[in-house]
Amino acid sequence: MHIVVMGAGSVGGYFGAKLLRAGEKVTMVARGPHLQAIRRGGLTIRSTVDGESVVRPAAVERLEGVERADAVLFCVKSFDTDDAAARLWSILGSDTPVLSLQNGVDNEERIDAQLGAGRAMGGVAQVFATIEAPGVIRHHAAGRIIFGELDGRVSERAERLRDAFARAEVPAEVSKDVRRALWEKYILICAVAGTTAVTRETIGVVRETPATWRLFRALVEEVTALAGASGVDLPADTVDQILKFAQTIAPGNRASLAQDLLQGRRLELDALHGHASRLGERLGVPTPAAFAIYAALQPHAAGRRG
Repeated sequence: MHIVVMGAGSVGGYFGAKLLRAGEKVTMVARGPHLQAIRRGGLTIRSTVDGESVVRPAAVERLEGVERADAVLFCVKSFDTDDAAARLWSILGSDTPVLSLQNGVDNEERIDAQLGAGRAMGGVAQVFATIEAPGVIRHHAAGRIIFGELDGRVSERAERLRDAFARAEVPAEVSKDVRRALWEKYILICAVAGTTAVTRETIGVVRETPATWRLFRALVEEVTALAGASGVDLPADTVDQILKFAQTIAPGNRASLAQDLLQGRRLELDALHGHASRLGERLGVPTPAAFAIYAALQPHAAGRRG
């Protein structure tokens, strides 16, 4: 398969490298120093699981002239969704899936708004990875993908992509209810991202501080209520299960939102707590904790350069 990775950061770069090593043809879209480093010396993956390796993908900034893609891994930050999706037209075949592996629960609708209904697939990337330096990705743990068609079908294109992941030794599950998986991740990430960003502390400190852990639970409860009001069928014990999982996260971890805040980068705040606040207003679901996080971080949303 020819797989285009739109956004070769920590998630796209990690999975793209695995696919390339397995023999798939991979084109990575990046920019700035990261793109320059990949072109100069390849993409280095430093994994605590698999060791260090270097791959040399085709690396581009623009898609003009790139051949048609059999699949797109769409891994840009949520605030770039609309612009990045609109850039894909030149590489799309009639049935090329655009698999979103992003934060948030409305990226798929935004992709389809740009490219036509049914183009996007929903996906959840369960991986802990960061860009350590331009051209270098540090993989800390995990590396699983849950994905599927938004209408619940197990399509031929989903099966082809699952087979490609299998060849790359990426555990991948085709879900008949990917919206549920998206919301389960969204609930967790709103809580982890919100508390680690607003406190500028790690998840370990959040858990050890009673008031902050109470805030964490409040975020989980609010976003779970939003899921129910949105028609997503979650188990009755969702709140308890997510809190139980949060206890297993290594204490030194921060969410990417918190890392971006500390490094002065633009924040995915609007897709996380902003979306939750707006959806709560529309559906009549109170979200005071989510709005408090949104309001507290709003002055930093554009990053230092913004």
